[in-house]
Amino acid sequence: MSVASSSRKTAVAPAADYGFFGPDSVTWKVWRYPTSLTIGFQRAVTVEELDPALVAAVDATQAIRYRPRARYDRTLTYFGTVAFGDSARAMKLSDILVKVHSKAVGIDPLTGNVYDANDPHSQLWIHMTAWHSILYSYERFGPGRLSEAEENQYWEECAIAAELQTCDPADVPRTREGVRQYFESMRPKLAGSIAAQSTMDHLLDAEVMFPPMPAVATPAVWVVNMVMRWATIATMPQWMRKMAGLRQGKLVDLAVTPVMKISMKVLSHPRLSLLVLSVLSPGTEAVFAPVLRNVEPVDPVVITPAEARERYGYVKPSEAHHELRAKQRNRVLLEGVAPSDSVITESEAYLGKVG
Repeated sequence: MSVASSSRKTAVAPAADYGFFGPDSVTWKVWRYPTSLTIGFQRAVTVEELDPALVAAVDATQAIRYRPRARYDRTLTYFGTVAFGDSARAMKLSDILVKVHSKAVGIDPLTGNVYDANDPHSQLWIHMTAWHSILYSYERFGPGRLSEAEENQYWEECAIAAELQTCDPADVPRTREGVRQYFESMRPKLAGSIAAQSTMDHLLDAEVMFPPMPAVATPAVWVVNMVMRWATIATMPQWMRKMAGLRQGKLVDLAVTPVMKISMKVLSHPRLSLLVLSVLSPGTEAVFAPVLRNVEPVDPVVITPAEARERYGYVKPSEAHHELRAKQRNRVLLEGVAPSDSVITESEAYLGKVG
């Protein structure tokens, strides 16, 4: 190893441990490829808007329109930390997420039902959409399909990650067929409302993730934006595109595939991946850096979420902060006032500023 490369590695602070997965996991294999935090993540946050409860919560705050870059960075930092971060930080973010989601309660104007971001079914939808989108983008624009054994392991690891959310890990399917059945079961519950279509179209504009760019970069930004949009839509089945009001021909689907495969292969170099992350999600860069530069943690062990809860004194997310959650629901549903923002200040220290 050269002196230069050695100095670059030592400049990266090592994690405390490998967290819940580690270098032998399929999660690390799939999530560290650049498809995950580009097309995969864009697909996830776009597709999930078809859930009426979720889009109602998103539409109520308008955060993705007024501060989209911060929202993107915070969300990606959470998912990146669960996949690659050390166990202590991942557990802390899991606990904070329950508090932050306590704000997202209200009445869905489309169905008239109460929505709650901590609802287990909503959390399972978000979780499954993210992990499926990451894997499918890896298959479509990355190295290709996993072996059956690797794919089954991937979904087992998805269930481990689900332990950090309020959903029941037992509800996570463990096979490709099980995943397909899950999305089929969700299909009648989804809706391409005006709010959903507008939000999805907005999220397909990759420019919302970019920092302010110089005027000279405008043509390049436009090209990147359009290619990412075409590629993300190409991963969606026709029924989903129709529901979302998205039209794209088969020729575009076919043409964008080799472009993305080549682009992702180039970006798979660790330096380029970290450079892209520094632009798109500065909060996530610090989480990924030790992994992409192969910096061993202080304690190179993998532990389970149950072991982490016992070690750090947390309860399961589904059992956490019921008093706070009840207060927030009462403020919104009974008193007709806005939920408290007190939880946001704590979250900013770990997930970055909200805006």
